[in-house]
Amino acid sequence: MMTTLTHTPVMLDEVLSLLEPAPGMTYVDVTIGGAGHAVEIAGRIGPTGRVIGIDRDPWAIEAAARRLAETNVPFSLHHGRFSELERFLAADGVSEVDLLHADLGVSSAQLDDGTRGFSYAVDAELDMRMDPTEGESAALLLARAPERELEDIIANYGEERYARRIAKEIVRARRTSPIATTGDLSAIIRNAIPGPARRGPGHPARRTFQALRIAVNQELQELEGLLSTVPNVLRLGGRATVLAFHSLEDRRVKQAFQAPTLHRLTSKPLRATEEEVGRNRRARSAKLRAVERVQ
Repeated sequence: MMTTLTHTPVMLDEVLSLLEPAPGMTYVDVTIGGAGHAVEIAGRIGPTGRVIGIDRDPWAIEAAARRLAETNVPFSLHHGRFSELERFLAADGVSEVDLLHADLGVSSAQLDDGTRGFSYAVDAELDMRMDPTEGESAALLLARAPERELEDIIANYGEERYARRIAKEIVRARRTSPIATTGDLSAIIRNAIPGPARRGPGHPARRTFQALRIAVNQELQELEGLLSTVPNVLRLGGRATVLAFHSLEDRRVKQAFQAPTLHRLTSKPLRATEEEVGRNRRARSAKLRAVERVQ
C-alpha cells in the first residue's frame, strides 16, 4: 500500500494568480492530494487563515496532514467525496469560503503506484478505486457488467472508437478466466483493436482504462455534485479554480461556470506552458478555468 505520496502541483503559478490568496482567507481544496497547491496557498493566507482539505484517497489525507503540519496555518482534513463538500464545511463550522480549488482525475502519485491498478504500464491487481475502502473495483465491474453496459462505458467515458469490439472481447475473455490484472485487460484490448490502430500514437489501452476509472469512481456524477455546490459555498467575491484533464470534465466545468451568480475569470481555459509540460507530463492535457462569485 502507499505509504508516501508526493505531488507536483499542475499550473501552480496560474492557480495562485487567479485565486489571489491573501492573509486571513479560508481555502478549501476538494482534492487535497499531496497538498501541493494547498501548501503554497497556506503560505499566503498565513496563520490567520484556514485550510480545509477533502480527498477520497486515505493515503492522500495522511500525506497532506504531514505537509500541512509543517506550516503555521490551521487546517482540517476530511476523507470522503467532494460532492459532500457542504457537509464537511458544516462539520468545521464553516458556511462560506474565500477560495476553492479542484484538481480533477487521478493524481500522478496514484498512477505511479502500480499496486492501485490505474496504469496499464505496470501489471497489477485491477482495482482503480480512488478510495480502496469502498465501492466496486474495475475487476468486479468487468466481471458482472453486460456487454452493452461495457460498450456504453468505454464509448461515452473513453471516447473510444472501438468500444463495441473491446466490450465484445472482454465478455469473450471472461468466459474463460477472470480479468484480474491490468496486464490481462491490456492484452484483451490489444486483441480487440485492429493492427494499424494498435501501432498509432499513444497506448491502445489508454482510453479504455480512463473510461473504467471514471465509471468505477463515478467521477462525472461526483463532479456535477461539486459544481452545483460551488455557488453556494463561495462568499461574495470568493474565487474558485478547477483543473480538468479531459474534455468530459472540462465540458461540465465550462457549463457550470456560466451560472448567473458567477463571473468567469477565464474566457477560455488556460493551458500549461511548454516549459511546465517539459517538467511535468501530466500538465500536458490540463485545462484551467476560474470564476468569482459576484451575486
